[in-house]
Amino acid sequence: LETVDGQDIMVDQFGMGAFSMIVVEDMELKDVAALKEKIEAVDHVKKVLWYDSVLDVSVPVEMLPKDLREAFFNGDATMMIALFDNTTSSETSMEAVTQIRKITSKNCFVSGMTGIVTDIKQIALKEMPIYVVIASCLSLIVLLLAMDSLVVPVLFLLCIGVAVLYNLGSNIFLGQISYITQALTAVLQLGVTMDYSIFLLNSYEENKKRFEGDKERAMAHAINATFKSVIGSSITTVAGFIALCFMTFTLGRDLGIVMAKGVLLGVIGCVTILPSMILLLDKPLQKTRHRSLIPDMSGFSQWVCKRFPVFLVILVLLVAPAFYGYGKTNDEVYYDMGQCLPEDIDYVIANSKLAEDFDIASTHMLLVDAGLPTRDVRNMIREMEQVDGVKYVLSLESVVGPLVPEEILPDSVRSMLENDQWKLMLINSEYKVASDAVSDQLDSLNAILKKYDETGMLIGEAPCMKDMIDTTGHDFQVVNAVSIVAIFIIIALVEKSFSLPFVLIAVIELAVFINLGLPHYLGQSLPFIAPICISTIQLGATVDYAILMTTRYKSERLGGVERKAAVYNALRASAPSVIVSGMGLFAATFGVAIYSDIDIISSMCMLMARGALVSMLCVIFLLPALLLLCDKPICATTIGMRHIGKGTKTTDNGNESRDTAKAEVQ
Repeated sequence: LETVDGQDIMVDQFGMGAFSMIVVEDMELKDVAALKEKIEAVDHVKKVLWYDSVLDVSVPVEMLPKDLREAFFNGDATMMIALFDNTTSSETSMEAVTQIRKITSKNCFVSGMTGIVTDIKQIALKEMPIYVVIASCLSLIVLLLAMDSLVVPVLFLLCIGVAVLYNLGSNIFLGQISYITQALTAVLQLGVTMDYSIFLLNSYEENKKRFEGDKERAMAHAINATFKSVIGSSITTVAGFIALCFMTFTLGRDLGIVMAKGVLLGVIGCVTILPSMILLLDKPLQKTRHRSLIPDMSGFSQWVCKRFPVFLVILVLLVAPAFYGYGKTNDEVYYDMGQCLPEDIDYVIANSKLAEDFDIASTHMLLVDAGLPTRDVRNMIREMEQVDGVKYVLSLESVVGPLVPEEILPDSVRSMLENDQWKLMLINSEYKVASDAVSDQLDSLNAILKKYDETGMLIGEAPCMKDMIDTTGHDFQVVNAVSIVAIFIIIALVEKSFSLPFVLIAVIELAVFINLGLPHYLGQSLPFIAPICISTIQLGATVDYAILMTTRYKSERLGGVERKAAVYNALRASAPSVIVSGMGLFAATFGVAIYSDIDIISSMCMLMARGALVSMLCVIFLLPALLLLCDKPICATTIGMRHIGKGTKTTDNGNESRDTAKAEVQ
């Protein structure tokens, strides 16, 4: 991207990458000059540009060139531009912003994109331990209610906690990850890997009945059975996260790699650490047993199966509004990162002051060839200043004016704005970042720039956001396509079927459409990254619910059970696990969504929490109806099932043979 190349040029050739606009209100000029010196003394501040960079503070402000005067003064407010020696999101630039905020008074306000990143970092690091506590406590409550032992939930959380620590610790090999990823890792890993622990415990309890008195042998068989079943379900989750790596935006790659690694570590922990804990604490585990609050699902399963035509109608009726809302939600996302922060945070206050005092909503940087004739530069600036919403263009030419030789400027100022290859200019705009108005403005500015200099670059926060807007649609399509194709192949291989992947993905994709369509109907706008991530995470993490039920359905059909009885038995057996898994993911993310002050984190967690519930409901109510409807094509296109159903007899009212009825009664 040109914006990324431009920032690299800024760092390599000008020794600066990021910048911040500092608004100072109600302060004497001599005090502002002293403050400027303090800011320049901060580590990694390359230079601070103010009017005393050109003239002594004893020179009246009125003698400044008009552009320079309007750029730095308005009533009792003045503005400085602090330039940093590294890129926007670098640790050194963020530390510099933090130090500047410490040495400035209450009537000083530091804006700029580095300010956003700094605020997100500080909030995320402060809130991250609370996220973990909230997610753990709510998950513990769900497990205590759903499981039949008081000790088991604690063991589950301890095992997952160890896997989370390994995951976070191993991130050191990735170099640097985003703070959003770091904040979300523990919460998401807890939610999506809890299933594996439940699978192990259920298998252990079953094998203890087979090998009474030999708990080590029972656990060995449980580990073997769990590993086989978990491999299939975990691969779909990993595939969903890996699909995020195909995003242009690096947050997707970070989150994808870290969470894929977390799922694999969760599987390893489930078959190594958790068995040891269970064997060690088997006695207290047995002594603290209680009745699970999840009732027997026989009556419920029979009710669902008998009314499957109704659920098929509901499924058909949901498709159109879900798909429409899904499309509208993607059109209504926001890209301005400032919107994801609370209104009382430093960056938001500073940006408001910048707009209030100087009518500046965004600042662009312009790089043009140093060999461009001065006359062309002045003509280009003149044309750019006629573009709607452009306040002014600040350059070497506008600093000195047309009648003053550039040589009178201090070398430190000239080196900031020009070198042997490039000239640097600042364009202040009245239009907000990521707005339609600023997008049109950037198109006009780029057209003028390329007319005078084909190699020129327009960079900064607004151009960077425009690049994101332009690439988001492509990212969304690519990530969705990769995740659906990968999960389709995995299900086809696991279930040895051509038709079942269509059925399972259709159910979960409908759940995704419902989940992401609701913000449109609720009048909510999401951060642009949320729909891209959630569409693939929800598919990968919750298709396991459908696989669990379908695997049991296949087993029943292969065992000679009739169509409706097979679906009934599959729903009865898998519904409790699906409910616990769905509620576990909901619990791990819902509390964080309510608590977080960062809208990116809050929105993603709320979507995951709601997505878990929607997927759970779709699997419990709609998947059985689809399995009953598609039983014949499923049998015909699944390896090992082609002989099934050829001799099935049905009665006039559509109920199958007496074996089915008998199974339903049982």
